[in-house]
Amino acid sequence: MTFVNRLSVDDVGKPSDLRATPRFALLLRAAKLIGPRGEYLCIVRDVSETGVRLRLFHTLAGERRLALEGPSGEPIPMEMVWENEGEAGFRFDQPIEVLRFVAESGPYPKRQIRLAVDHPATLTVAGVIVEARLCDVSRQGAKIETDHHLAIGQRLRLTATHLPDFEATVCWRAQPTYGLVFHQLMGLEELAQRTHRIQTARGG
Repeated sequence: MTFVNRLSVDDVGKPSDLRATPRFALLLRAAKLIGPRGEYLCIVRDVSETGVRLRLFHTLAGERRLALEGPSGEPIPMEMVWENEGEAGFRFDQPIEVLRFVAESGPYPKRQIRLAVDHPATLTVAGVIVEARLCDVSRQGAKIETDHHLAIGQRLRLTATHLPDFEATVCWRAQPTYGLVFHQLMGLEELAQRTHRIQTARGG
């Protein structure tokens, strides 16, 4: 459940400099940051029409221009203003509708936060090991590409560096792309840290 309270903090979330911009405290609202080097999981702490304060799971390594995307799938361009001890403040390029943001309304259906990656993987299917490519990953599943034919409902094991081995089931296909649902759930922090290692390993 999301709890919403009105606050009075500055345009990019620093409570040390109080200003008149109304803000909303959003507790444990997962979102992702999209930058030229990769996609990163974050938690929205509070937001106003002009800026947002985020909890980070790792440093952003100098990335200043990013877009914030929530479950609605609508990216919001913004620029980092400060970063300190696992939190960061950003200023939006254009004012947003805060109530719409809080309600997560947008042009796309809500879904689990998925982080885009481009990472080699292997599949163990009925005892046979085949090559695959990991395209994105969430707490509950992944999108892969493989030349090996898979059937909807087929069970397999997904193995990739920086990730645990996942027992999974094929839930959709659009050859050569397939959707997998994991039999175990990753925590938010684990997903954030593991995908960050993948981005760093490929030079992200």
